[in-house]
Amino acid sequence: MIKNFLWIIFLITITQLIAQEKISSFQEGKISMDNINDITVLNMNNNKIKLSDYNGKVLMIVNVASECGYTKQYAGLQKIYEKYNPKGFEILAFPCNDFGGQEPGTNEQIQNFCSSKFGVTFKLFDKIKVLGDERSPLYDRLINNNVTENGDVKWNFEKFIISKDGKIVARFRTKVEPASDEVISAIEGELKK
Repeated sequence: MIKNFLWIIFLITITQLIAQEKISSFQEGKISMDNINDITVLNMNNNKIKLSDYNGKVLMIVNVASECGYTKQYAGLQKIYEKYNPKGFEILAFPCNDFGGQEPGTNEQIQNFCSSKFGVTFKLFDKIKVLGDERSPLYDRLINNNVTENGDVKWNFEKFIISKDGKIVARFRTKVEPASDEVISAIEGELKK
């Protein structure tokens, strides 16, 4: 009788653990729509970089262009990078030619332009698409999540803030300057966590 009772308790426990694992897996799948950790991108040297490698750091992801009216935002990006990088902040910049052909250069030309004109020292990545059927998986996630405003990127220099554990937490359109109060508040808020 005691053996049967223990066997029933054992089966109930196993069933609960299996059910809990399925719920956790479902929740993780749901969270991944708001998280970039499973995405891999290419740097300027065509090396694969897992975005999960940046866990523990607050990120700003921004699509950039060298021949845009907002190109001057490189200076603001560099300024906040210098201020917050020692505290665990990284900027991941993705050149994009989707808007008016304003980033026609090669990776090498883009790197040279950014360093010579703006002294950029933050990370530049391989040129990507942020619009249409060829949109990168990263930008597909950034514009289709449960946290920020959804919808296409509308122009160059749109900014996304990512938490230390890879969650998308904020989105700022092009006209919002990198050193604006709202962007700084988002960065500082995430760095404190």
